[in-house]
Amino acid sequence: MKVSRRTEYGLRAMVALAELANRQRPVPLSYIAEKEKIPELFLSQIVAQLRKAGFVDSVRGVNGGYLLNRSAETISIGELVRVLEGSLAPIDCIDPFREEHRIVCDQTETCQIRNVWLQLMETITRSLNSFTLADFIRDE
Repeated sequence: MKVSRRTEYGLRAMVALAELANRQRPVPLSYIAEKEKIPELFLSQIVAQLRKAGFVDSVRGVNGGYLLNRSAETISIGELVRVLEGSLAPIDCIDPFREEHRIVCDQTETCQIRNVWLQLMETITRSLNSFTLADFIRDE
């Protein structure tokens, strides 16, 4: 599995928001972009995706910005990666989100290696789900 820049930047932005959550004020996107060295235009697309998924709220206006929609302790890294990256399946035949009518391989039912891919996906999923944003907040 290779993690995209979208996911890397999205996770860094969410950790930055979690670190600043105690301020109780919206964090400007420009601040996060500068702090994390992420192109602001790309970050705005990523944050829009996270907002649509319910992880962040936006506040408009001069003092606007973004806030976590839930506490850092309740947002798993696995949830974020699935929203930003999509499926965690390392191969199409085990992708739980694939279209059922789309035939990926004519050996799906008899494949002897398929279980390896399933176990890999389950291990990755379990591992990512075991971490929350709170686990990555730095003690300043």
